[in-house]
Amino acid sequence: MGSTDTRKAMRLKRKKRIRQRVFGTPARPRLTVFRSARHIYAQIIDDTRGETLVAASTVEPEIKDRGKFENKIAAAVQIGKLVAERATEKGIKSVVFDRNGYLYHGRVKAVSDGAREIGLDF
Repeated sequence: MGSTDTRKAMRLKRKKRIRQRVFGTPARPRLTVFRSARHIYAQIIDDTRGETLVAASTVEPEIKDRGKFENKIAAAVQIGKLVAERATEKGIKSVVFDRNGYLYHGRVKAVSDGAREIGLDF
């Protein structure tokens, strides 16, 4: 087992532990963040129906057309803002934040800061 396999296994273990407590309802859906080496993805999920209500990521043509970001954190802030704007359009004002096993630092924190900036409450 390589070091990347171990790191991924530990993140998934943390993710399971977090998900025991974090649950998205129709009144307060779950905002979850996934980050890869190049991209960042955010989605708002209603866990009672198992349905994604809103999603945004750096692989979308709308984001790619804006050009390159100065760094990955700037891209993460834009994804947070975009997901919050889309949520506000659908009438979602409050969410539960799911860091998905990642540390609340860097790009994960940037997504939440961008969402809060637009007015999403969590």
